[in-house]
Amino acid sequence: MDELPDWLRAWCLDHLGGEPAGVLFQSQQVSRVFGLRLAGGRDVVVKARAGDGRAWSCVAAQARLAERGFPCARPLTPAVGVGALAVHAEEFRPGGAVLHGDSADIAVRCAEVFARLIGELAGVKVAPPLPNPPWVRWDHSNSGTWPAIDFLDSRDQGVVSEYIVETAERARKRLLAAGLPCVLGHADFEAQNLR
Repeated sequence: MDELPDWLRAWCLDHLGGEPAGVLFQSQQVSRVFGLRLAGGRDVVVKARAGDGRAWSCVAAQARLAERGFPCARPLTPAVGVGALAVHAEEFRPGGAVLHGDSADIAVRCAEVFARLIGELAGVKVAPPLPNPPWVRWDHSNSGTWPAIDFLDSRDQGVVSEYIVETAERARKRLLAAGLPCVLGHADFEAQNLR
């Protein structure tokens, strides 16, 4: 509990009706994620990410998906600005297992869920969640192939094979020339997010 950010207790009280009484888990990658047990026993997940404008549309789309029966965590709050962060809460959905491996069966199961997600998103109307996340920001304004990402730019770029760089350059060139409309998707569709 001592490691929680100063703003979190008051935010939970204001938006969820109770202060954190316990920490179920914490994670930090692109965003900070807190699994919390609130006073009164309710378990929730609070997510805090950069308030770059995307979160409001992403959380609204997630809410629409949950309303339509897609098996995702239902947002309990909209995204709310807290300083430079966009913060929201969603239901805690424990359980499930990460599918490991690269068998055809696992690929088919993931593809079926992804196809269902994209099908459901086709009917969701929200403001475009731009800019794209850094790892898929093919439309960036930097001079190179990749967008600037501090924690990656400091690493040895020589380990990226020339084939990957050439493929990225060709893909970026085609996407920039395509002129296709923006569509909703999911750019972090990986095993840890698919339990």
